[in-house]
Amino acid sequence: MKHNDDKEFKPIDNAFTKEIRNDLEQNIERFRDPVVLGEMVYRLLEERENTNRLLRNILQKLEQLEAKMAGGMSMMAEEAPLLPEIDDQILGFVKESGKVTAEDVRAKFNYRGKNAASARLNRLYELNLLHKQQVGKRVFFFP
Repeated sequence: MKHNDDKEFKPIDNAFTKEIRNDLEQNIERFRDPVVLGEMVYRLLEERENTNRLLRNILQKLEQLEAKMAGGMSMMAEEAPLLPEIDDQILGFVKESGKVTAEDVRAKFNYRGKNAASARLNRLYELNLLHKQQVGKRVFFFP
């Protein structure tokens, strides 16, 4: 036996539905008041302004991150310049030793004076491949 009663709409008439219906009727009356409508529109505009302000801040931070990432990518491309073989060897020596002076490079690579070694180290420093720090009369170069 089929029950067609299951598919038919049956209004529920209890205290809860009467309360909801009563509340709706009161609110509909309030919505006819232009002052209430004006206040609702004003609050809606305030919320929209706050949302737009938040979105602007998020976009600004996103653009800053993208700029940093793009700058980092270009720096990565710049960090690996092609170097003469001797500069590659000096760079490897500095990385292996941890810190060196022009005298250390002169001794390792058989330069006659410190000027040539110092010039090579300073060139690597200018390419941002090395850091340098002066301690007294000595200048140390770090990877």
